Amino acid sequence: MRLPILLTACLLQAGAALAAACGNDASGFNSWKAQFAQEASGAGIGQRGLQALAGTQYATRTIVADRNQKSFNYSLERFMQVRGSDTIVSQGQQRLARDRAFYNSLEQAYGVPAGVIIAIHGMETGFGRFMGDANVLSAITTLAYDCRRSDFFTGHALAALRLVDNGAISPGSIGAMHGELGHTQFLPGNVLRYGVDANRDGRVDLTNQTDALASTANFLRQKGWQPGQGYQEGQPNFRVIQEWNAATVYQKSIAIMAARIEG
Repeated sequence: MRLPILLTACLLQAGAALAAACGNDASGFNSWKAQFAQEASGAGIGQRGLQALAGTQYATRTIVADRNQKSFNYSLERFMQVRGSDTIVSQGQQRLARDRAFYNSLEQAYGVPAGVIIAIHGMETGFGRFMGDANVLSAITTLAYDCRRSDFFTGHALAALRLVDNGAISPGSIGAMHGELGHTQFLPGNVLRYGVDANRDGRVDLTNQTDALASTANFLRQKGWQPGQGYQEGQPNFRVIQEWNAATVYQKSIAIMAARIEG
């Protein structure tokens, strides 16, 4: 299910080279889709992906969410309170006690300790209880069209179409408001780059917890995680947590919760 590294990199970097004109409201979305379809075809997207693109709709809820990420402006204490850190830690400790062998296997394979994986899982989806209610393709193409961060999301939109081509997702796949997928909310390009078929069923499926958590560990390791080194602020692996999410309060929260989960 994974693309060759060079092709994946080209897809993720394609935003800078694409010519489809961005917009700031729904009025130009259909025109943009027509242009983007030509560019997607030129990038090697097949008929299934192009048909899925044709069926996407401007995702107003995604734009509203993108403009209103207020919690990242909270103090660390307030952010952790709002995001339910005490509950994540308590439930995370239970999960670690119950499935310690599984988390140990991830650490042996990727060097990432259980607390970090569990904290991310809890923060992102409440341990899989809510993985989103937005159409992935409509969300990600809307963000690729929207001028605010078009360059960033264009590569991920192409990757999402590639995932449709490969049968990894469908045109109706549901995820988070920014097109993230699965238990730990991977953007489509990251599914291609870091996704792991950990349960060996022949496909990378991030709605499957085993695949999702192994993929999360692989993401962190590939971003430079140093096995055995610390991950609190100022320690070597805190930089890698910063690769997961750009918000400082999020990064600090993950590090704090992970340490508490591990006791």
